[in-house]
Amino acid sequence: MKKFLSLAMVFFVGAFLLVSCSGGKNAADIAIKAAEEAVNATKAEAEKVVPNEVKSLEDALAAVKDKFNQKEYKAALEEATALSGKAKEVLDAAKAKKEELTKKWGEISQELPKMVAEIQGKVDELSKLKKLPKTLTKEAFEEAKTGLAAVQDEWSKIQQSFTSGNFSEAITAAATLKDKVVKIMESLGISAPSATPAPAGHASPAPEVK
Repeated sequence: MKKFLSLAMVFFVGAFLLVSCSGGKNAADIAIKAAEEAVNATKAEAEKVVPNEVKSLEDALAAVKDKFNQKEYKAALEEATALSGKAKEVLDAAKAKKEELTKKWGEISQELPKMVAEIQGKVDELSKLKKLPKTLTKEAFEEAKTGLAAVQDEWSKIQQSFTSGNFSEAITAAATLKDKVVKIMESLGISAPSATPAPAGHASPAPEVK
């Protein structure tokens, strides 16, 4: 929250600078610098959450700089001023998306370990038997054990990915991993919950930058 508040100050300072200046090359130059600072601040916070929107901001900034280089100062001033506002909107959208993804992560990070623990318990139970149930072949049992080890390793990597800020990637990977876990549970005769569909790419889309 503190990071978002500090970033908001970037936009406030940029807006103040714009109001303090009048038209012409100097005003356009100041507006572009303020827009660039706003875009960079947004990129640092939002790139891993709403990458497409951040890319649009960068493209728009490049277009504004091109207009300035072509001495189209009035157009550059207007677009740079608008771009600072768009950057703030993308930052707000990223904050909302991050909160949404964090909630989803909280749900799946509680569910998956329980399912894996249930599989581990079943494997331990079956390993103590002198003979496997008729519904479970030795090959299928060995495959389930191998799959369990792979799931545990993959889950550890997914957790690291989320901690690193790759929220969307981690949640999509976790949903795919849950599907694998469900199949292992079914192969061992464990009643499994339905597979979790992968989350939509942008449940809370940020505004398009024109």
